[in-house]
Amino acid sequence: MPSFGLGVSVTEQRRATAMIMTPGLRNFALTAHVTSSVGSLGAVAAFLALAVAGLTSQDAQMVRAAYLAMGFSAWFVIVPLVLASLLTGLVMSLGTPWGLFRHYWVLVKLLLTVLTTIVLLLQMEPISYMAAVAAETTLSGADLLGLRRSLRFHAAGGLLVLLVTTTLSVYKPRGMTPYGARKDGRGSTTSTPRWVKVFGMIAIGLVLLVVILVFTGVGGPHGPGRHMP
Repeated sequence: MPSFGLGVSVTEQRRATAMIMTPGLRNFALTAHVTSSVGSLGAVAAFLALAVAGLTSQDAQMVRAAYLAMGFSAWFVIVPLVLASLLTGLVMSLGTPWGLFRHYWVLVKLLLTVLTTIVLLLQMEPISYMAAVAAETTLSGADLLGLRRSLRFHAAGGLLVLLVTTTLSVYKPRGMTPYGARKDGRGSTTSTPRWVKVFGMIAIGLVLLVVILVFTGVGGPHGPGRHMP
């Protein structure tokens, strides 16, 4: 990657700049990854703005246009960009000494990106349904209120995750996994960084909360198909 985390040694910087891919291929992959990652962040932010407008606007035509635009942008902008970000991220990791499992920040970013992709694909059904309803009828303030709130909630959550992955890419927090330490000749005694432990506990709690919401409906029904007739 072009920038390194604070406190990284000169030896590690030299190792990281010894690219496995050719410079031309690496620059192409890096450009594609940055473009798709930043593009997906902007697209999800715009999707969230449309979700808020569709939920709060009193103008029936504005509401209809918002949900039609959400359906179109989700299929033709957000999904392609998120998939491209995941694929180019894999290429960048496998094609450079950073690897997929050597550094905690890369591993955490990979897991978050995979989770975001799965949730996005699961949400495409209710997004498409909402767009179809908006195309056929005029929505009142109370129509499909649960689904409209759910779309706003998931958009906000997706934007937050994308901001976290972007932050990880910029700061690259220090810390090698036991696998990475062995590959680097340091043995397997490298301790887990505190930020990984804290992040892990928060992530586990959020995952458990999402599972409860999706499969039991506690705190309100969420998940594909729950709000649809």
